[in-house]
Amino acid sequence: MTKKLWFQAGVGILLALLIAKYFMEIKGVFSPLVIIAKTIFVPLLLGAVLFYVTEPFQRFLEKRKMPRWGSILTILISVAAVIWLFISIIGPPVMNEVNKFVKDAPSITKDITVQVEYIWQNRDSLPDQLNDMIDKAVNSIQSIAVVFGKLVVQFFQSVFQTAFTLILVPFFFIYLLKDHEKFAPFIYNFFSGKRKVWIKKTLHDINTVLRTYIQGQLLISFLLALIMFVGYLIIKLDYALLLVIFAFFMNVIPFIGPWIAFAPALIIAFIQDPQMVIWVSVITLVAQQIDSNLITPNVMGKTLDIHPLTVITVILAAGNIAGFLGILLSIPAYAVGKVIVKNIYDRRKEIKFTATKDV
Repeated sequence: MTKKLWFQAGVGILLALLIAKYFMEIKGVFSPLVIIAKTIFVPLLLGAVLFYVTEPFQRFLEKRKMPRWGSILTILISVAAVIWLFISIIGPPVMNEVNKFVKDAPSITKDITVQVEYIWQNRDSLPDQLNDMIDKAVNSIQSIAVVFGKLVVQFFQSVFQTAFTLILVPFFFIYLLKDHEKFAPFIYNFFSGKRKVWIKKTLHDINTVLRTYIQGQLLISFLLALIMFVGYLIIKLDYALLLVIFAFFMNVIPFIGPWIAFAPALIIAFIQDPQMVIWVSVITLVAQQIDSNLITPNVMGKTLDIHPLTVITVILAAGNIAGFLGILLSIPAYAVGKVIVKNIYDRRKEIKFTATKDV
């Protein structure tokens, strides 16, 4: 019985729960380690994202016989130049729109209040079914607003709390560019034989999944933001640049992100001109269709192979547990876990097949 998979899995789950239980009871002992881990985590995460974004460029340079130090220096100069160009070109119009938005905020709030009060005062003249729909919509909007507000607050809190640690990002970034090939051998060289081969393959698969997800999701977000920006400029939507920058960061979150980005655009369009809501909806629909049918299949392919319902469930659960950071990390973490489980399953099948063949 001890060799059965269900028994081993059950024992493993029980041991994990016991470890978690005792860890929570003595967590005060580990609090310095937790503080250090939190301090290092965000810079390491940003450094890893920068590494995966620039890694194809590094491979391109080194295939043309450029030494490692030369490729690192070229990438650092290129990243600095891109940041400088972004700040110098995009910065002034963004600040203009921010100042305009701050200046117009009281009138925007007043317009929203007037519209809501008008609907509320005239609801008695509306059909009962429409009133029920309005009540449900208001309740849904309130729930979404509460969740969205919490996420925004958590996002800005995390930004301010970790701003002073961003000085570590270049160090992690340079280290990954310099020694990224040494990480996997450092782990699998502790093992030997078929177990070493299995761990080597698992680490390779994890690296492939993370690289594909980060590179693909950022490219998808950029292309979607570009499509939306062109559309917003055509219909002359106010605060188009701010809305598109917000959409770029939200589109990194699969499936749910585009709808979060759609909400503020819809509100701005309704205040500017109620008919503008139709055009914003059409632009969002067109962008989503282009993404679903052209961009995502060609950029991401079937590498992650995660069902949309699973994605939504994982994102919502992670958001409730860990807030905005949990939403960002939930899908790559789930994809990595899926790769590990799949490799464990394949390894067990291989062992069972070998044992059967020997018998």
